[in-house]
Amino acid sequence: MTSVALIGLGEVGRVLAEDLVRDGGQLTAWDIAFDADASRASTNAAELGLSRSTSAESAVAAADLVVSAVTAANDLAAAVACASGLRPGSWFLDLNSSSPGQKQAAAQAVENAGGRYVEAAVMAPIGAKRLGTSLLLGGPWATEFELVARGLGFSAATPYSPVIGRAAATKLCRSVVIKGLEALVTESLLTARVWGVEREVLGSLSNLVPVDDWEALATYLVSRSLQHGERRAEELLEAAATVAESGVDPIMAAATARRQAWAGVQGHTVSPAGDLDAMLTGLRAGIQTGPSESEHA
Repeated sequence: MTSVALIGLGEVGRVLAEDLVRDGGQLTAWDIAFDADASRASTNAAELGLSRSTSAESAVAAADLVVSAVTAANDLAAAVACASGLRPGSWFLDLNSSSPGQKQAAAQAVENAGGRYVEAAVMAPIGAKRLGTSLLLGGPWATEFELVARGLGFSAATPYSPVIGRAAATKLCRSVVIKGLEALVTESLLTARVWGVEREVLGSLSNLVPVDDWEALATYLVSRSLQHGERRAEELLEAAATVAESGVDPIMAAATARRQAWAGVQGHTVSPAGDLDAMLTGLRAGIQTGPSESEHA
């Protein structure tokens, strides 16, 4: 039986932990927020009956597989924190939405410590299909790791490229479009709301992009930013880094990060479970009374 160490017990980490524990896996966990008893990570550990490891090194010491599911900005830091505790030959699966440059540096830290690094681009929201979510595996160990992944329930894990960074680039270039669309729709409809033309705007969009129900799609897109804007902003900063690493000025990725960060802050006071009217009304109120975008970029 594969012993798994989970690094990061936030939203994605909890989904992974629930499925791995349910399938009888041996699981240890560590999160930088374990120091705070009231943190989301500590609460998740308590609810799942997981003991909180005191350090990344102790969490991974006996693990056959380490799964890194931290925030995008902490990708490299998590790999470095784990490296000194890795068992020789252990697997390190990097699920984080970080730039190719971060992935390559993380891979070097893991490989120098004797581990086997595999990057994974998560190509859909993980909450729906859970371990069955599509994963693009990257790096020289990707093909060999596929059997390990599928044995643990990662049924849609697919070797993608032996070159570390290509899977990350695929995910983050996609994110520029998907998260950018969320930001564009939010900004457009907030402005349209002032003029009372949001229905006309939504109705006109089908002429260019044929969607059966643009209002339903817009509701979904705005709600995703409200729910996950802060995490999306961090991911878009990694996307901007990816664009810049490629020699392109990341104008759109950087702007999307700002709008997503703003939406995430508003999401603490505006319910993403409401209809489009309710969300736009709440967001307009946030513009009137809330902090400026620049304070959260």
